[in-house]
Amino acid sequence: MKPPIFDYIAATSVDMAIAALAEAGGEAKILAGGQSLVPMLNFRLLRPSILVDINRIAGLSSIEETADSIRIGALTRHYQLETSPVIARHLPVLSCAMTHVAHLAIRNRGTIGGSLSHADPAAELPMVALLLDATLHIMSAFGQRSVAARDFFLDAMTVDLADTDIVTAIVLPKLPPRTGWGFEEVARRHGDFALAAVAAVLTVSDGAIAQARIAVTGVGPTALRVGEAEALLGGHPLEQNLIDQAIATVRAAIAPETDLHASSDYRRHLAGVLTGRALTAAWRRALGCAA
Repeated sequence: MKPPIFDYIAATSVDMAIAALAEAGGEAKILAGGQSLVPMLNFRLLRPSILVDINRIAGLSSIEETADSIRIGALTRHYQLETSPVIARHLPVLSCAMTHVAHLAIRNRGTIGGSLSHADPAAELPMVALLLDATLHIMSAFGQRSVAARDFFLDAMTVDLADTDIVTAIVLPKLPPRTGWGFEEVARRHGDFALAAVAAVLTVSDGAIAQARIAVTGVGPTALRVGEAEALLGGHPLEQNLIDQAIATVRAAIAPETDLHASSDYRRHLAGVLTGRALTAAWRRALGCAA
């Protein structure tokens, strides 16, 4: 398999990349890690007239800590997220999620901005971005804008990006004190896309859940937060009957499709099982116990 013929430009600044995208009139694609783009080119699913390589743009590959958030440059590789002490200290659920992304060779090249922009329905990063209330910073010929993750993912492999837009950074608020996390995924083989995955964070105060977040992926066209399940957990200690209610709510909120890998019923059942495990792990970590 070979890609179609295309021109190539190695941008050295965001402005240069945006100008190249604008000149291409919608016929350009951005090359960052290339882990999703190149296979799509080889299968002729994409036929851009030009690739705009942004790997030489300074300042797009960093993990910076502020008082209340973590700012991640769009060119930051998956492996950097997986091994970063800053991410492990403040957003450990993200560190864990990265270990489930494909294989080491791919994590060494794939980027956070590329994964979020590609928005595969079974990818881990869109789910974690939703879970952690991420904000994406985007540059275009018209200036800079910020988009919350909940508004960024529109459909399968469809996001709120115009032809001249470039994601430059992702900002993730730090988790509050006494917050535990859980991440559960099932795939046919390690490194495959998830048949279903669930991530949860629970903040505990006075022996009860003060805040709950639950996100799922692999069970619909986009990752999603399950607000109904989050709401019913608030104000209560995590007991088995509450876990059962959350599981039932998650299963009712999703509409997975049947494909050659798994049936809709199996994915719905699996999402429920993983929800129970993720909530249990998050509760134990919030209480200071080993998950």
